[in-house]
Amino acid sequence: MRNLIVDEGNTLCKIAVLDKSEVLCEASAPDFDLAKAAELVEQFSVDKAVVASTRGGAEQICEQLRSKIDRVLHFSSQTEVPIEIEYSSRQTLGADRIAVAVGVVCEMGIRDALIVDMGSAITYDIVEDGVFKGGNISLGVAMRFRALNEFTASLPLCEATEPNNKFGQSTKEAIEQGVMQGILHEIEGYVERISAENNKKSIIFCGGDAESFVNRIKSAIFAPRKLMFTGLNRILEYNVSQNNI
Repeated sequence: MRNLIVDEGNTLCKIAVLDKSEVLCEASAPDFDLAKAAELVEQFSVDKAVVASTRGGAEQICEQLRSKIDRVLHFSSQTEVPIEIEYSSRQTLGADRIAVAVGVVCEMGIRDALIVDMGSAITYDIVEDGVFKGGNISLGVAMRFRALNEFTASLPLCEATEPNNKFGQSTKEAIEQGVMQGILHEIEGYVERISAENNKKSIIFCGGDAESFVNRIKSAIFAPRKLMFTGLNRILEYNVSQNNI
């Protein structure tokens, strides 16, 4: 069963074709490309799709896909999922956070974890005994650099680098290491707290900026980029099994 997965994030719209847990093909662009999606649907004989968006464009993408695919699931915070969610404002819970948690529990088989997802924002989410318990949201790497540039009169716009535990010898270095080391210490604080509460919890890193930090955290597991795709695929198959689409 080959499925089309569409993940419209804050900066890129990523699409992939999955056969069970295997990613057969993936592509990305600033916006959803119906022609590319149609090409993949035909090439891989796709008959189902799931669409998630953090921009609010999921329903429009679903309407476009329904001209190519019979069954299309608009994944929102209200969609049924194969794990329990304990969150007081479920309607505001990001679909990406749910999908990654499903990927961790259902694909990786990890039922107790701190999930550090480093995208446009950094999210710290807790899973206990397979239940999503909630988490915190912080500024992402690029967002922090932009804030220093846009909300000051003279600080330059800098980019991510490796955190090196040194103090900057120029304004550029001071900004770079201030941001990167600040994030590292933030992560270390969460990991230390969670490990003190339950040292059997796995520390899962994912997202585009994770590679800069994962090797700095003892015993951290770097989840492949496909974790979002496999989580969404699990949610799609679960809703098919429940006759929801």
